[in-house]
Amino acid sequence: MSDNATPTFQVCANADPIVVRITGKANYLNSNAFRDFMDKMVQEGKKRFVIEFTKCKGMDSTFLGILAGCALKLRSQKPQGALILNHLGEHNYDLICNLGLQNLLTIAEDLDEHNCDNFKQLDEAEVSSAKEVLQAHKNLVEAEQGNAAKFQDVIALLQNQVDSEER
Repeated sequence: MSDNATPTFQVCANADPIVVRITGKANYLNSNAFRDFMDKMVQEGKKRFVIEFTKCKGMDSTFLGILAGCALKLRSQKPQGALILNHLGEHNYDLICNLGLQNLLTIAEDLDEHNCDNFKQLDEAEVSSAKEVLQAHKNLVEAEQGNAAKFQDVIALLQNQVDSEER
């Protein structure tokens, strides 16, 4: 069903909180469906999300930027929403902390299994465009100013690519 190269994102959208399970690696090649789902749920007024990382093998900076963007949107709601990362594991926890996102996201290691019998797999979407990857990296800088130096070259490269595409 899924291997490390092609992760699956399973969602339980009728629960509170909404639950997303990630299997495999989450990265710029495969996170569009996740981003689209989260955007839709936030637009519908959903405020509480748990992302389950038990089977997640890793994340890249684009996926981390998508998480940061979701958390920023949820924080701007009245009342504030919450994005909880459950069972990150040591490697994924280190990735979150290296970018200072632990201050933006709620991290849990002991949430019980969520009562949802209706998990549905998100359809695979196209690979993220340069514009979407650029926005994800800008989210990382907005979430933590210290990330500006880490991603300045990536942001500059992507901005040049986006500018060229728009001409």
